[in-house]
Amino acid sequence: MKDKLYRFYKWSNTWTGTIVIVLLVIFFVAQAFRIPSGSMKDTLLVGDHLFAKKFAYGIPMPYIPWLEIPVIPWSDKLKIVDGDKPKRGDIVIFRPPHNLKTHYVKRCVALPGDILFVSDKQLYIHFKEGDEWIKKHYKGYETVYFNGMLFVKNPYMKNHPGIHHDPKIIQNGIYPLPIFEFGPVQVPENEYFMMGDNRDHSNDSRFWGTVPYENIEGTPWFIYFSMDKNWEIRWERMFKTPTDLEEPYYINKAREERLREDKNDHDIY
Repeated sequence: MKDKLYRFYKWSNTWTGTIVIVLLVIFFVAQAFRIPSGSMKDTLLVGDHLFAKKFAYGIPMPYIPWLEIPVIPWSDKLKIVDGDKPKRGDIVIFRPPHNLKTHYVKRCVALPGDILFVSDKQLYIHFKEGDEWIKKHYKGYETVYFNGMLFVKNPYMKNHPGIHHDPKIIQNGIYPLPIFEFGPVQVPENEYFMMGDNRDHSNDSRFWGTVPYENIEGTPWFIYFSMDKNWEIRWERMFKTPTDLEEPYYINKAREERLREDKNDHDIY
């Protein structure tokens, strides 16, 4: 056994061994990403560098880093092995159906069978478990009846304080209609509805549809580095998980930074 371990140790120190081990880690364990846009403010910020947990929702098809070429080019599958499914409120990394060569990070707000709509920017969801389940599990939340079904208004804002709206974005014909009014739609089987926490500045399922399960690649694990637009390191965000970053201290820090940076920001990203 010692001889085998020694041979593996020697092999792992070669260029070939190092490359193989690094690729296996990237393919199946963890992959580094940088947050390029503000669609997940105030939870994830532009300039956050994070590791994604690749095995959180099964095993996705490995892609050659930077080239975005699948290691099995003749296969059209995006997932090798199925695993756990996203839960409501999870932050998910996925390949959007309209552009498989890029990654998006959003929050999963609705599961297969859920019905949702947006009215005056506010999100309303009828969970597939039905009215009685909603009454039991969403006591204290604002609810409305629509088409004979009970909908919960903004069911994620209490537990995920990074979710917010931009009061500068008003319905005046300049901004896309789905920000203000959308649906109702029912999420198809084996697909998920994704939205950014920065609700009025997020290019998400309201614009290009639901995300199939096989497109889902993982979830943010922890931030290993973070730098703002002024090249200042955000030391307080280092080695924090998304759950950590939803604590009031980090949300308030992110909100202060957003208010400084977003004074003239009316883009949708």
